[in-house]
Amino acid sequence: MTNTRVASRLFEPTSLGALALPNRLVMAPLTRNRAGADGVPQPIMATYYAQRASAGLIVAEAATPNAVGQTYPNIPAIYNEAHVAGWRRVTDAVRAEGGRMFLQLQHGGRVGHPDNSGLTPVAPSPIPLPETIHTPSGLQEAVVPREMSLDDIRSTVADFAAAARNAVEAGFAGVEVHAANGHLLHQFMARGTNHRTDAYGGSVAGRIRFAVEVVKAVAEAIGPERVGLRISPGVTVNGIDEGDTGSIYPALVEALADTGLAYLHVVFADPEQPLFQAIRKAWPGTLMANPVLGWGGPLPADGGREAGERLLAAGADLISLGRAFLANPDLVERLRAGAPLNPVGDKGLMYVGGEAGYTDYPVLAAA
Repeated sequence: MTNTRVASRLFEPTSLGALALPNRLVMAPLTRNRAGADGVPQPIMATYYAQRASAGLIVAEAATPNAVGQTYPNIPAIYNEAHVAGWRRVTDAVRAEGGRMFLQLQHGGRVGHPDNSGLTPVAPSPIPLPETIHTPSGLQEAVVPREMSLDDIRSTVADFAAAARNAVEAGFAGVEVHAANGHLLHQFMARGTNHRTDAYGGSVAGRIRFAVEVVKAVAEAIGPERVGLRISPGVTVNGIDEGDTGSIYPALVEALADTGLAYLHVVFADPEQPLFQAIRKAWPGTLMANPVLGWGGPLPADGGREAGERLLAAGADLISLGRAFLANPDLVERLRAGAPLNPVGDKGLMYVGGEAGYTDYPVLAAA
């Protein structure tokens, strides 16, 4: 790449409801394990996010809405006053740099462990994660989750709504409900993890019911214009087997199309894929797309700029990038200038705590 100004729709100002965005680039939520053991965001997180405030929007890393929803060690939470205060330091720092933030709400479901949360994970059905899971003492075999009762389902819906209210109190402009990547809402939607025979299982309508109820409860709590939804059609991470991908997502989009949500966020979006095209056609509001950049492979030299432009041409409104923002605090300016990008550091540094591989990536002036 050369230092030549690049013309692209990625740099156009746009809006997200009443929120003015200076560009169409979104920092995707990225788990970084820098919170305290109690889920309270630490000061270093304020530094990290403030460094990346030039993004059109930051979607902060997944925060759990209740204790049993915790996935891994040092994951942030948003269900008590200490969590709210910790996140407020983060949003204040980002706002001081001119940035805007949503917070992703994530319940891990079976992606959890008693050594992380102190509780047995819950899930739609008692089917364990077919992988090991990170704990404070290292990798351990996953445990069999407890099947959620109807009371559990109702209380979890209420926890999501309360977490959304806490997020607004903490200074976030809105929240993103995480129904992707094999976590609880996705587990309900997938045949492989949902063997229920009640109203929350069986048919597609039954399996999407929990996700729809969570989204509507969150929208009622803080206003639909403050709520996004993240989905990952066909993604098999965390042992997910959807079984009928082509039926799940059209039904989910139809169920939520008239709710007035801020956006729908499609993970690993491929503009050539018929399902992506169908989702774009059916979704009446803002569509955020996260491009396919090679799962587990090296990041493209342009950080995903060309892939993002293809998605904009295919009808996406906003483009979310993960690793590119991770390694480049000033990603927007680097892409605009056609400047080289920092390489992504050792993957091990993503999750070990501290400044290395977190707040120590240089900006252009210091590179």
